[in-house]
Amino acid sequence: METLGLEVPAPVRAAYLPDFLTPHESADGLEPGLTAIRNTPPARVTHEMDLLARISGAPSWAPRLAERDSLDELVQVLRAYYHAVIAPHDDRMCESIAGERGLLARATLDSGIGGLLAGLCPSMRWRPPVLHVDYVEDRDLHLEGRGLRLVPSHFCWQLPMSLADNTMRPVLVYPVHGARLPEPARPDVALGALLGRTRATALRTLALGSTTSELARTLGVSPATATHHTTVLRDAGLITSRRVQNTVLHILTPLGATMLRGPASAPCAARSGRR
Repeated sequence: METLGLEVPAPVRAAYLPDFLTPHESADGLEPGLTAIRNTPPARVTHEMDLLARISGAPSWAPRLAERDSLDELVQVLRAYYHAVIAPHDDRMCESIAGERGLLARATLDSGIGGLLAGLCPSMRWRPPVLHVDYVEDRDLHLEGRGLRLVPSHFCWQLPMSLADNTMRPVLVYPVHGARLPEPARPDVALGALLGRTRATALRTLALGSTTSELARTLGVSPATATHHTTVLRDAGLITSRRVQNTVLHILTPLGATMLRGPASAPCAARSGRR
């Protein structure tokens, strides 16, 4: 991807989000992200608050965020907001993003990086070597061998977003599109009768790929119980499992896909609908 570039057309709406509020460390979870925000150098906070004031306007208290006490208070508010508003929906969002990852992984295996980039979402178009993005402003981002982190998000509406500072690690956040796991609450009656309700739900969940911990969250069981179910499904030839670093990814075999017998259960059909 060293030759990849990003090109964005004319403005659609004005927007600016201070980069320090979306730190790279947040990829490791909520607390690492909050710690990175808390440790942002005061000079950087001041600079980005000045940008916010010039571009979009900022409240009168914004400059005080450069003070340690104010930044600590902001982190406490962000943590409280997460637990009150986001955490109750976290499992379903994780399932949806796992489905997105499964589809894109399959697109990459089938068609390489070009297939991955060509199927992201309608607001992005892959014309080698440039990824054209509908964005809020005219802007070119040259990767220069740094790679590009793609982040599907439930909180990025309409248009993709990137970091304002081109010198930081390139990130492209885009709306989750066309990748939803099958609804686990209504497993097929015949499949449930054959495998049992829980195991049938597990098979449907694995239609788009899932790790053991993701499957456990979906089923509402312990990781050990989820492992038991995947072992039975694997021994029956319905799924295959591959270790990726410290996780195990489970995907359907052709036999497992055939057993589901529905459009939501056919990964190839779901993937082709994204192109």
